[in-house]
Amino acid sequence: MKAMSRSSAPSQRQLRVGELIRRTLSEVLARGDVHDPELNALSITVGEVRTSPDLKVATAYVLPLGGRGAEDALEALKRNRGELRRALSKKVDLKFSPELRFVIDQTFDRMDETRRLLAQEDVQRDIARPDGDGG
Repeated sequence: MKAMSRSSAPSQRQLRVGELIRRTLSEVLARGDVHDPELNALSITVGEVRTSPDLKVATAYVLPLGGRGAEDALEALKRNRGELRRALSKKVDLKFSPELRFVIDQTFDRMDETRRLLAQEDVQRDIARPDGDGG
């Protein structure tokens, strides 16, 4: 019996398909190809798309321009997920059109928090200390 891999790292295929879906979703949203004026009025960044190992579920990490109205943007995307999935299936040649899930991209918030932590006086002092100093 073959042991199952417990690696959580995505395969090259998952990464390739995720990036293809990310670019296609970004294009569809930028061009306003969806029949929802509320969604078309928003400028939404698709930062990353992660796919399940079987490629049947694609989770898109999204953020509206400026980060304001994130929950409204999420609701508009969820409301239009069927139409977005159909647009995706027309533009991307996959065996299955994946189920689309949308979540708010927290990457920028985490980067801001990391910058804030690194700017703290005690952290700066530790960074400036030469290696080997017992301190």
